[in-house]
Order: sequence, then structure tokens, then C-alpha cells
Amino acid sequence: MAAPSAAGRCPCGSGDAYEACCGPILSGRPAPTAERLMRSRYTAFAVGDAAYLRRSWHPSTRPDAIDIDPELRWLRLDIIGKEAGGPFDAAGVVEFEAIHRDASGRGVLRERSRFVREGGRWYYVDGDVA
Repeated sequence: MAAPSAAGRCPCGSGDAYEACCGPILSGRPAPTAERLMRSRYTAFAVGDAAYLRRSWHPSTRPDAIDIDPELRWLRLDIIGKEAGGPFDAAGVVEFEAIHRDASGRGVLRERSRFVREGGRWYYVDGDVA
């Protein structure tokens, strides 16, 4: 799936236009919070941007390759809760549900993700899938 038009709604579900939400972050601007990084990573999965997913993954846990299933369609993101992860925090946790559909039907990914901020940038570290 291609990125939405600049004025189109962002896939992360914020309600904002892509150009005012995840677009600049996927293009290189640092995410201001752990939640914004998590939303941008959801958007990267939705639009198939594996390079961004690698860049936003902490080097200590980053996989060698990221395979994005082209048959998987990400439909909706719901933030369940968050702990810390603000602009002045060094770490944060974001719990979310991501609704998706593939050839076998609809599914839900629920994860409690951990993030760290280093050098002014947030990185995804790992997560516990429920």
C-alpha cells in the first residue's frame, strides 16, 4: 500500500492529515513522544515502509530483516494505555490494539511496547504480545 496523499487522513487513526501527523516522522523528523513513534510505526506497517521500521527499531533488538506481508491490511489502531514516554522522558510504554485483515479474516494484535529515547530520538525496543 502506498502512503496516503499529503492531505489524506493518516493511517494511525489520529484524525490528522498524513502530512501533519506521521508523514514527517517517516521522512526523518524525530517523534516527540513514544506514542507518536508507535503511531508512526503502525503507519509504516500500513504503507509497507520496512526501511522506516528498521530505522526506528533500537539497534540492540533490531532484526536483520523486516518482512511485511503484502496481503495483510491494517485497518485501525487503538491506544489502550501509556506510561511515561513524554518529550522529556528516557523511556516509555505504549499498549495498543491493531486491527488487521488478511485472507483468513479479521485479526487483532495487542501489544505492550517498550521504547527508549536516545540522542533526542525515540526507538522501539520490544514488546509483549497479548
